Amino acid sequence: MSLAARLAADETLITCWSGVPDALTAEIMARQGFHVVTLDMQHGGHHEDSVLRCLAPIQAAGKPSIVRIPVGRWDAASRVLDFGADAVIAPMINSVEDARAFAAAVKYPPLGERSWGPTFGFPRHGQGTTQQYLEQTNARTVSFAMIETRAALAALDDILAVPGIDAIFLGPADFSIAWTHGKTVNATLEDMMETVADVARRTRAAGKRAGIYLVDPAFAGRFVKMGFQLLATGNEGQLMTEGSQPLLRAINAGLKT
Repeated sequence: MSLAARLAADETLITCWSGVPDALTAEIMARQGFHVVTLDMQHGGHHEDSVLRCLAPIQAAGKPSIVRIPVGRWDAASRVLDFGADAVIAPMINSVEDARAFAAAVKYPPLGERSWGPTFGFPRHGQGTTQQYLEQTNARTVSFAMIETRAALAALDDILAVPGIDAIFLGPADFSIAWTHGKTVNATLEDMMETVADVARRTRAAGKRAGIYLVDPAFAGRFVKMGFQLLATGNEGQLMTEGSQPLLRAINAGLKT
């Protein structure tokens, strides 16, 4: 079942967050228990070549893939979809104009203006003819517009109304910086949680899907109750740290016996 279909079925999905631009690392991440793998080109080290090479082992593991592009890189949005990504997260969608440009890049006509050329995407996802691929791809491709600023919050309903925008992804760290006018970064800031919940509520009321970055696992149930379906967490550094610490403690304890 595609990522779009699983979101439409109201599943709660957990995605790991990859910033290491290496296909072997992506393969290991994809074989863990996460439902989805996200490759980060904005703050992570991924680039076009690493995305192209990392998507293959992710698909081989039977996992959907998401790519977060750099700010305003609509060309990268189309390109990673041509490589075979299932979804794109676009950061800093602060206006209707941003949303329209993003939608135009990720959707084929008549929804958007995406150029035809799925050089790797069709062999990796295509079933049947290229005509069938064309007819199915808009519905299968998920576009996540990131909501991270006060400007985005003010324009949220208009952003949600843009044809071709399928979902929002709330970046709580940047949102907390905007919320406090640059005074703090706190992805679990209690003062903004009512607004975070309202973003999810308005998104779901518009018939769209909602995702969020989960810094504290204790917030998972709370976010799902708000209406968020896609929970992102677990980058390589975090997973290595949390995996190595109990192992080292056990070894050190064993050395004392």
